Amino acid sequence: MPAPLDLGSRRELLVDDFLFDHLENVGLRLHHPVPQEVVLRSERPWEGNMLSYPTVLRVGDRFRLYYTAWALDLTTEKPDEAAEHPPAICVAESEDGLHWERPELDLYAYQGQGANNIVWLGDGEELWGVHGFSPFLDANPDCPPTERWKAVGGGWAHTEKGLYLLTSPDGLRWSLSDANPLFSGYALDSHNTVQWDALRGEYRAYFRHWTERPYAGGRTIMTATSPDLRTWSEPIVLEYPGAPFEQLYTNGVASYYRAAHLWLGLPTRYVEREWSSSIEALPELEHRRLRAGKSPRYGAALTDALFMSSRDGLSFRRWGEAFLRPGLRSEGNWTYGDNYVAWGMLETDSALPGGEKELSFYASEGYWRREMAAFRRFTLRIDGFVSLCAPLSGGEMLTKPLTFAGRRLSLNISTSAAGHARVELQDAAGQSLPGYALDDCWDIIGDTLDYTVQWKSGPDVSALAGRPVRLRVVLSDADLYSLRFEDRGL
Repeated sequence: MPAPLDLGSRRELLVDDFLFDHLENVGLRLHHPVPQEVVLRSERPWEGNMLSYPTVLRVGDRFRLYYTAWALDLTTEKPDEAAEHPPAICVAESEDGLHWERPELDLYAYQGQGANNIVWLGDGEELWGVHGFSPFLDANPDCPPTERWKAVGGGWAHTEKGLYLLTSPDGLRWSLSDANPLFSGYALDSHNTVQWDALRGEYRAYFRHWTERPYAGGRTIMTATSPDLRTWSEPIVLEYPGAPFEQLYTNGVASYYRAAHLWLGLPTRYVEREWSSSIEALPELEHRRLRAGKSPRYGAALTDALFMSSRDGLSFRRWGEAFLRPGLRSEGNWTYGDNYVAWGMLETDSALPGGEKELSFYASEGYWRREMAAFRRFTLRIDGFVSLCAPLSGGEMLTKPLTFAGRRLSLNISTSAAGHARVELQDAAGQSLPGYALDDCWDIIGDTLDYTVQWKSGPDVSALAGRPVRLRVVLSDADLYSLRFEDRGL
């Protein structure tokens, strides 16, 4: 018999079937972020007509948004189109994640003016470190304080495709760490990422490549690990058991801040279509034709965002349905280059009085369009990527045997006014434990990120800590997003 799952006191998101032994009339449901306001629009001369590859992170009590701003001249015959210029890496700052400002840094001059928010223009003629510039705060405890800020980026001119490491003392003043790339010989023209994995004590990289076999002409994602950012394991292609092949451009993979053992990704799905009447029916046909004149795929290719999760960083449960669709808008969408979701997510206040905090995501839109190119904020319930969902008629979930540490069981759960949930604790053989049977549990009603399950004897489950148990969760018109055993709050 397999050993019980050891949950300890970690939070488990119901994004896969890891916990499940049996499901009856319930299933996993993918949720979708809600569009909110545009937080930044291409309004400066150096920002051109394309904003891409955003990264968001918290720095103390403020947030930072890094992004690539550049321009492509679609035709020399239309003076209103942006003139082509190489990319500039820019930064914006915010106190709340909703309102963003461009600091005037005076680090680089653009057309003779230094009052701008540019933090990197590359190193040398090849602009090393610019393409897909991706900064991160190095959480390695052995990292020197002066190098706590790091970033990776590709060479823009691509005479030799490589992914280069940069360092900074403050996240604003950057320098190339080494003239030798971390990786070379791969298709690295994307938003490639590197981060410290605190649980495994190693760095992990995710980057784009082009797989010829078994999928001819396929954009895909590779991963590799390193103890020191110098010596790397042989890169391998990510696995998606049970999922069909799809072309993935950016990866967006990071360990989830509330459950560090889970890797969550928001990759860009690239879909190349033939020109047709269906393509012509999409928004902004005139501009679409203009783009197609530069390159057919600029007019007919489309991009959206997917959701995937993993427990080892290699094998991912990837949803085929879009996490973020192009959307119901008459302009500035349904374009190749839209819906690139920022690497990272922020916890922000709800717009509803007394509302729970929520997750904010940022995605590109209006690509190729001067003054329409922008980043829009989207919101999602905390832990709310996927839920175990039941209809009003009811259903239930039974877990595999597991052990835990803690005194209470906390649920992130939502019910309707007519719905409810109940939890039963069983022994490893499936027999209900005295005092924790289904009939002993009070109905769980409401919508909360942190519900303490109450039995008639109270919420304390510490007497069962360390013993193999099963959870039987009965649901009616309810969504269960995550669960956790812990001491806090009892």
